[in-house]
Amino acid sequence: MTGPGPRRDEARLSAWVHGHVQGVGFRWWTRARALELGLTGFASNRPDGRVHVVAQGSREACEKLLELLRSGETPGSVDKVIADWAEPDATMTGFSER
Repeated sequence: MTGPGPRRDEARLSAWVHGHVQGVGFRWWTRARALELGLTGFASNRPDGRVHVVAQGSREACEKLLELLRSGETPGSVDKVIADWAEPDATMTGFSER
């Protein structure tokens, strides 16, 4: 038996953050903002220098996190953020740095 599906106002954000975003506290900062917004997910360093952020929760909170990622007020220097949206994954809990 499966539980109820995702609520209509919930979403999963996948954001690829380009720029000088590794080794500057960017994942820690992202985790703190995501937790403040009540989101679950992770921020992961990629071998090519990007950070992959996956966050889910209310669509409004995900949009706010995306706005923060693009704000120019993050640690390091963000050149661009490429975002994709999907249905949330019910198995994701907490927000981790990978």
